[in-house]
Amino acid sequence: MATNEIEIAVGPDEVFAVLADGWTYTNWVVGTSHMRAVESTWPAPGSRLHHAAGSWPLALRDETEVAELEVGRRLVLIARGRPAGTARIVIELAAVGPSRTHVTMHETPVDGPGRWLHNPVSEAVLVRRNTESLARLAALCERRTSPAE
Repeated sequence: MATNEIEIAVGPDEVFAVLADGWTYTNWVVGTSHMRAVESTWPAPGSRLHHAAGSWPLALRDETEVAELEVGRRLVLIARGRPAGTARIVIELAAVGPSRTHVTMHETPVDGPGRWLHNPVSEAVLVRRNTESLARLAALCERRTSPAE
């Protein structure tokens, strides 16, 4: 399991607002290139994001489904990402004062080549990828609380 953490300079409600807006995922999730559709019930359990990964014309159509939700605190996703397989992603939010949030992301390959080939090297790649994803999430969240410069 790859685990990443970051502190974001906004409260948990602001971070959750970004997570709850499925159209933002391609702005912060490394590897996604295009959002095809967001189900109207997102982020309710069972709802899905329909996205693409890669560059056109070779982009692959995949989806991410909400497995569990604790509004403002925890979001569990099942992400399908061909050709790597399926991963379970847990995103947890914890307040660190009135305007800071500690975000923890755990990603575990659960099916396909990502699971079969899981090793220290592939985990290191996941950690690097998710470090960048969380940095992008932080930039997106923090931008929402102050005017553009």
